Amino acid sequence: MMLRKLLISCYLQEFMILPVGASSFKEAMKMGCEVYHHLKAVIKKKYGQDATNVGDEGGFAPNIQENKEGLELLKTAIEKAGYTGKVVIGMDVAASEFYGKDKTYDLNFKEENNNGSQKISGDQLKDLYKSFVSEYPIVSIEDPFDQDDWETYAKLTAEIGQKVQIVGDDLLVTNPKRVAKAISEKTCNALLLKVNQIGSVTESIEAVKMSKQAGWGVMTSHRSGETEDTFIADLAVGLSTGQIKTGAPCRSERLAKYNQPVLISRSFHQLLRIEEELGSDAVYAGASFRAPVEPY
Repeated sequence: MMLRKLLISCYLQEFMILPVGASSFKEAMKMGCEVYHHLKAVIKKKYGQDATNVGDEGGFAPNIQENKEGLELLKTAIEKAGYTGKVVIGMDVAASEFYGKDKTYDLNFKEENNNGSQKISGDQLKDLYKSFVSEYPIVSIEDPFDQDDWETYAKLTAEIGQKVQIVGDDLLVTNPKRVAKAISEKTCNALLLKVNQIGSVTESIEAVKMSKQAGWGVMTSHRSGETEDTFIADLAVGLSTGQIKTGAPCRSERLAKYNQPVLISRSFHQLLRIEEELGSDAVYAGASFRAPVEPY
């Protein structure tokens, strides 16, 4: 009964997809676009046209009431696109946003009239994530706990880290010192790489090298308020991170990181161009996204 009540609120920041069953970036881009458009249709049918408006990073923001509702929408879109087993799910929780001074997590933090009835401990939140993982094809969870809740991070990593990538963003801030501490304490098992978070390419590369040597995954990431600059696409390929997070195949500053001729512009474009230039030397990470190449 307690678990059911705790699932009422939608406290996750983002739901994402990973086309791990693709054999090339071009095919992965195709899968991602198809799932995105099926998701739009599923959302429109259930919530109406207004619910398909997009946010800063090109994602949809329907008025879902709980996290499982969002996961079900993604699961349905993946099924309708015909990619069950080939496209899996990632989550960005941004848990620091609802962590209080009393060291509890308030799942109802978005509500104006919040009476604190849905505050839970880190261990309870950990068990919620484990229940999601057992029910849905979730392979990556970013910022599951507060940036200073090292202990609960380590517990989750120990319990599901073999199966699921536990990504440190606010936890690590691409800072080599925090990465070193997390490696030592086995706090997480993946780095979210944001160059302008730490402030220099040199420190970013150091953080990536440390992460890879520890057997971690690395996810190159955009930021809110992104421009059309495509540098992070080149960085992801140059450092062989195996993963890039740069928004939905929608807004131009997000598409700039991918590119499909005519329809898609410069960082979905940049990655496609790089793959084309590399030819047979280009290797898409696919299901090996957590360890695409040998560490440095």
